Amino acid sequence: MRSIDIHAHITPQCFWKATENGGDWHTLKREQDGRGREMPVIGGRRLGPLPPKARWTPEERLADMDSLGVDVHVLSPYSGFYNYQLPASTALATSRDANDEISQMTKTWPDRFAGLGSLPMQDVRAAIAELERCVIQLGLKGAMINDHVNGKMLDEPEYLPFWKAAEQLGALILFHQGGGTMVSSRIGRYHLPNTIGNLSDRAITFAALVMGGVMDACPDLKICLSHGGGYTCYGIARMDRGWQGLPPEGSKITQPPSRYLRRFYYDCIVYTEAALRYLIDTVGVDRVVFGTDWPYDMVFDWPVSWILSLESLTTEEKELILWKNMENLLGL
Repeated sequence: MRSIDIHAHITPQCFWKATENGGDWHTLKREQDGRGREMPVIGGRRLGPLPPKARWTPEERLADMDSLGVDVHVLSPYSGFYNYQLPASTALATSRDANDEISQMTKTWPDRFAGLGSLPMQDVRAAIAELERCVIQLGLKGAMINDHVNGKMLDEPEYLPFWKAAEQLGALILFHQGGGTMVSSRIGRYHLPNTIGNLSDRAITFAALVMGGVMDACPDLKICLSHGGGYTCYGIARMDRGWQGLPPEGSKITQPPSRYLRRFYYDCIVYTEAALRYLIDTVGVDRVVFGTDWPYDMVFDWPVSWILSLESLTTEEKELILWKNMENLLGL
């Protein structure tokens, strides 16, 4: 049975090569911590360590994919390289390098790789231009972006041209947090900025795009919410209840948020059979796609085997999640 992974990151080789021997990649550097782990240094700030697999060559990645039974990685740049906090010219330069490398991988191994680009979202015009280049010139399928841009949500009117452009291009936009989440300012312990924060951020993104009118303004927009959409499906009834109590001028939508659940796609990274079954039953199996979070610490150990082992899923549902939905969505 075929498998297409929508949630597979890449730390581009151009970063590793440029930062050898103390060099920099458009001002980005890297250092080793006391345990010898590689850590990017961006804007003078050291990020958390990259996993060993982040440095792997495409050939090493392919061997790992084979061992896991994964046929296709839809490559997306490492989210630490969004660089929204840096000058837009720097974010554009790193985005272009990463996007060019991903494009080359998709052309060298067209049966094994597809790609999503990175964009300088702090400059809307530059982001639109780079998204157009990604889709039209480089053959990428869309882009991966953060839930916010330096704290600004993407339902702000200034971002509507971006959403219109993504819709017109038929580009898939994958939401994935980068850097801190809404939990980070309250507690940094116990890995909670990741384990709880990621899920909270995704629910906020859903609510903002829906209640901010973006989904109505762009009816053909294609969006995937990573990590199963976070808490979206599990809190949707509360969103509906809150929407019902809003004064007319307080909402841009005329139907409850739950009516928009099927406007989005959701990856299957929810970790338990019961959670995946609930996601499928809530949004429909045709809106759930296969993802693994390769190669980071929250990755599924044996993702294809896990899906195939689930007794509550029919064979048809497993096929839809593993490859058919992604094949239809991205034309793979």
